[in-house]
Amino acid sequence: MSLLTSSVWSPISGGITTPNGFLAAGISAGLKPSGKKDLALLYAPDGACCSGTFTQSVTRAYCVDLCIDRLKASEGKIRAVVINSGHANACTGSRGKIDSEIITHELAKRLGLFDEEVLICSTGVIGEPIPVEKVNTHLDYLIKSLGKEAYHDAANAILTTDLQVKQIAYQAVLGGRRISIGGMAKGSGMIHPSMATMLSYITCDVGIDHILWSQMIKRVAESSFNSITVDGDTSTNDTFLAFASGSELDARYLSTLEEGLHLTAQYLAKAIARDGEGANCLLEIKVKGAQSDLDAHVMARTVASSSLVKTAIHGSDPNWGRIIAALGRAGIFFNINDVNLWIGPYEIFSNGKPLDFDRQIVSNFMKARLNGKYLIDDLITICVRVGTGKGSSTAWGCDLSDQYVRINADYTT
Repeated sequence: MSLLTSSVWSPISGGITTPNGFLAAGISAGLKPSGKKDLALLYAPDGACCSGTFTQSVTRAYCVDLCIDRLKASEGKIRAVVINSGHANACTGSRGKIDSEIITHELAKRLGLFDEEVLICSTGVIGEPIPVEKVNTHLDYLIKSLGKEAYHDAANAILTTDLQVKQIAYQAVLGGRRISIGGMAKGSGMIHPSMATMLSYITCDVGIDHILWSQMIKRVAESSFNSITVDGDTSTNDTFLAFASGSELDARYLSTLEEGLHLTAQYLAKAIARDGEGANCLLEIKVKGAQSDLDAHVMARTVASSSLVKTAIHGSDPNWGRIIAALGRAGIFFNINDVNLWIGPYEIFSNGKPLDFDRQIVSNFMKARLNGKYLIDDLITICVRVGTGKGSSTAWGCDLSDQYVRINADYTT
């Protein structure tokens, strides 16, 4: 599913606090040596429901287990999420559990909530525990900083190696009501979600049954955060949380609401891929003609995550053989004689055979987009038709540069 535009939903200025009743904060608690903002808080109205998807890694951080357990125990009745950046608090033994529970307990006490109503998300270097005393010392200031206009502070506070803040808000009129959806995310490296280091949050001012909301959010995750890749590495801390709060929406508008959620999540997901470590462009892989959407999804993600494809993109090299080879190892059967392939507007492979295309023209087309500014004309689309089936899917990634190697070679040194 690939919802890129909508005649109903319009992007507006704002972020995670745009929907009615939601507040946020972002401060510097001294967790990062840089002194940048590193502690965020998202506060939901009473009665809000929350659902989420999480990393499938068996080495996941305890904060992920805490979120899963409390979402289940409370049936989604979550009021607050505290987010620290700079320390993943993963693989830290029993301390990870103790620290996460201490921080959420202290925050719950200050907010007048039960511990089960408070979640924690952490991001940063694996093996680095949270400086609990620094966090707890700053909780009062964090709460005091809560506000409708603090969405930009919160979006900044969750970043690690990101170069760009990732946030968006959409609005629509449904059933005579103005409905808003807001979102923020972080992620730049270790991106290949299986539900990357990825955190994402969405809010919406609509009341909805928790089970129905959870089903929606699972579908939304598949078409967005589970459709991006930067480097093929999934994280120990991947978390996507979505909140809904407000009066109920007429059932006939629920599909339109879900469309808005897809738009919001896809915007954030593409912003993560676009801001991949060392990246110069956003890579979009469209697969059509598969036997099912799931088959197309697997094929699109396989191509998007291929290091050989990504390095060819970085070199503006229209090396179609790498794309075909990646398709072939996706584990999905197709007939090579049914395959057609385009890079941008240029068809370079048709019915199982390469076409006589002008390699320099295609290379120049790719090169121009590698030099595009952030969010402006930096998209390289590869479209592949693998047959006559109705299955289709889109995945997003980025080029793989020498700068990615440099960033990650020196990450903790």
